[in-house]
Amino acid sequence: MSRVNINVSATDYDKSSREITSTLTLLEEMVHETDGFVVTDSEFAFGWHFFVVSVRADLVQKLADQMGHDFEKLKGKTPEKKFLFWLQQKMDQKGLRIKFAIKEEMESSKFGIF
Repeated sequence: MSRVNINVSATDYDKSSREITSTLTLLEEMVHETDGFVVTDSEFAFGWHFFVVSVRADLVQKLADQMGHDFEKLKGKTPEKKFLFWLQQKMDQKGLRIKFAIKEEMESSKFGIF
């Protein structure tokens, strides 16, 4: 099963991981899914917590299907980028200092972090 792996950088791991888990659990309930995501433990460096959120690609697709045209209007060229933007908006509403990046893109980037 294909997954979207998201690198997360946050100043507060407990609050951020709790909010991400809460948001994705609500998403699962909305599209009638379970076990659609995993949040890893964090590594702390440079004042930030780094961890990975792995989301099943079909969960992203179901969100896109449910949101319809509104999903299409989100910033981003790919469904994964639109999902990242959607998740970022949800976290911004909670006032969290948090950054998301697609894991595979970061690993292939010639510039490394951010």
